[in-house]
Amino acid sequence: PVLLSMLFLRVTKQYLPHLARLCLISTFLEDGIRMWFQWNEQKDYIEATWGCGYFLATCFVLLNLTGQLGGCVLILSRHFVQYACFGLFGIIALQTVAYSILWDIKFLMRNLALGGGLLLLLAESRSEGKSMFAGVPSMGESSPKQYMQLGGRVLLVLMFMTLLHFDPSFFSILQNMVGTALIILVAIGFKTKLAALTLVIWLLAINIYFNAFWAVPAYKPMHDFLKYDFFQTTSVIGGLLLVVALGPGGVSMDEKKKEW
Repeated sequence: PVLLSMLFLRVTKQYLPHLARLCLISTFLEDGIRMWFQWNEQKDYIEATWGCGYFLATCFVLLNLTGQLGGCVLILSRHFVQYACFGLFGIIALQTVAYSILWDIKFLMRNLALGGGLLLLLAESRSEGKSMFAGVPSMGESSPKQYMQLGGRVLLVLMFMTLLHFDPSFFSILQNMVGTALIILVAIGFKTKLAALTLVIWLLAINIYFNAFWAVPAYKPMHDFLKYDFFQTTSVIGGLLLVVALGPGGVSMDEKKKEW
């Protein structure tokens, strides 16, 4: 497995960060487009749920549409990436409150995992010369970039906490044990690239199998639910691909091993 992962990294080194960014912003891109095509439905839902009136409901949908699509364009074009990431952080927070995700532990953990992916993207885009933390000294492994990578890794693994199945079957127990081991490895940054790549493959298989929205007719509510879940999971895959491409950062066991 180690040799295979090294070969994979060598072959895909040039393209992996681009693929990671595309996967990472996919849920925002899909949701922004959905806001356009379901404008009236989204506006009516917010107006009915919060009783905020036509104007505020329209502003909410417009902000989601422009914020998400605009952020995706900036990230893909690599212009003002830091501002785009902060904007998308705001969209996640806004949707968490507006759609009452705050009280649904599964969706909350997935949103936090999505935020972890953005944190990794923020770390990747942060140049050494221009720190967005003005006045804060950057000293090697103590730099904010290293802690962004640590926070991003820890938040990403929350996605897998929602995939654990607590039933007595052998397959579920085995899956939980393997998944938990990989989660811990990514979180602490030990054999990070191999563990993250394994999680990418595992999550990709689960995503295609369980979230096959294309197999459900578009008029059924389950179609939109599975589509949302599919693209959100794809974004977490993008975050893990960033870990594979860039490594765990300075605050990790892999980095500490170099000092021993």
